[in-house]
Amino acid sequence: MILALAGGVGAARFLRGLVRVVDPTSVTAVVNTADDDRFHGLCVSPDLDTVTYTLAGAEHPEQGWGLADETFTVMDSLDRFGADTWFRLGDRDLATHLYRTRRLDEGATLTEVTAEITTAWGIATTILPMSDDRVATRVTVSRDGGRREVLAMQEWFVRERANPPVVAVEFAGAEAARPGPNVLALIAAADIVLVCPSNPVISIGPILAVPGIREALVARRDRVVGVSPIISGAPVKGPADRLMGPLGIEVSCVGVARTYAEFCGTLVIDAGDAGRAAEVNAAGVRAVVADTLMTDARVAAAVAQHTLDAVA
Repeated sequence: MILALAGGVGAARFLRGLVRVVDPTSVTAVVNTADDDRFHGLCVSPDLDTVTYTLAGAEHPEQGWGLADETFTVMDSLDRFGADTWFRLGDRDLATHLYRTRRLDEGATLTEVTAEITTAWGIATTILPMSDDRVATRVTVSRDGGRREVLAMQEWFVRERANPPVVAVEFAGAEAARPGPNVLALIAAADIVLVCPSNPVISIGPILAVPGIREALVARRDRVVGVSPIISGAPVKGPADRLMGPLGIEVSCVGVARTYAEFCGTLVIDAGDAGRAAEVNAAGVRAVVADTLMTDARVAAAVAQHTLDAVA
């Protein structure tokens, strides 16, 4: 059994490659939910939906999130009323959030609702929220004049386009959260634990903040292998560089290795970073060099195979 920690577009694309080289039913993805929030009165789980839509082959091919061939008639209509629509939900995507909100209001857990949604999409891979409890990423930013402001993750990333300089990141509610059902047991039983090429701070960080998950990974360190989301000093997609640097993490595969060293025994780095493999090794993490830029599903499958081979 393969367990993967996932969040964001990079993770979704990696998982799409992974299920091309292994039996999809052998894979369980534990997904970040600290980006979850309510928009337009609906419960939205961005990372869960990105992974779901990608594994279903229904994602928007260019942007990587949302659905292909989406329309925004509802959002355009809300604009007419002067509603705040900076977080835009597509018409077809709205069905997912309407269903999730109703089921949660009925008392179902996020784990239960996620299983219902993935089953409806015909996905064989198990997708689990990191927790059924509320955890929320909060980003403290610096404003003009030295004033500081705390923003919800999507406010910083979407509404403000990740522009305000980051001072701190916290995961509100993480201390009291419990891992999702069976998450700790699955980590303990997995043949391989994969850390997908996700943002170390806001995608993998919240998962690690849930009590018990980091400790479970530490116990399996020799079977944990990560894929660096940083290539040649820059993220492939997303704002990782705008978060890592201000928090004192070098924006490089070496910075990722140092961040993951406690629980990750091996890190796959891009061929463009081969010259830094010795520094990754010096951080106590075994470096494996491969071409990791996932330009399409075929390349993503090759990256996934390299990652599996690293701890075969």
